Amino acid sequence: MSADVVVIHTDGGCRPNPGPGGWGAVLRQRRHVREMYGGDAGPTSNNRMELMAPIMALEALTRPVAVHLYTDSTYVRNGITKWVLGWQRNGWMTAAKQPVKNVDLWQRLQAACAQHRVEWFWVKGHAGIADNELADSLATRGLLEAVERSTRGATDLIAP
Repeated sequence: MSADVVVIHTDGGCRPNPGPGGWGAVLRQRRHVREMYGGDAGPTSNNRMELMAPIMALEALTRPVAVHLYTDSTYVRNGITKWVLGWQRNGWMTAAKQPVKNVDLWQRLQAACAQHRVEWFWVKGHAGIADNELADSLATRGLLEAVERSTRGATDLIAP
């Protein structure tokens, strides 16, 4: 693998689905490692959080590079590698003539990918792949912190 390749592992999810959600990403280039995460107090969906992880990771890159992006979401991998060009060609409608769900995030992911040379890989979740497990724990952290912020914000509105 070239030293210029950035390897990214991503994950996202909700508890429950739909509900509060979080996303996580691990970016590696040579010896450099960056961990990222975030969340939404909801309601959001597993699919939206799975999309946010690679979007945020790719948008964090400061110059065009080759990227090997690993996700445990077949929705994300198939969407960006197989379906998105057809959706775009069909005015963001599915083959069943229904509006594409999460179109805002698909468009954002497409734009982020256009800045780099991205190769997509699917990995089995919860299978002991270290950076996938780390991305999963970061996503959980993002979810918990988003819920905590929203709860704290609600209590801040209550007068003592």
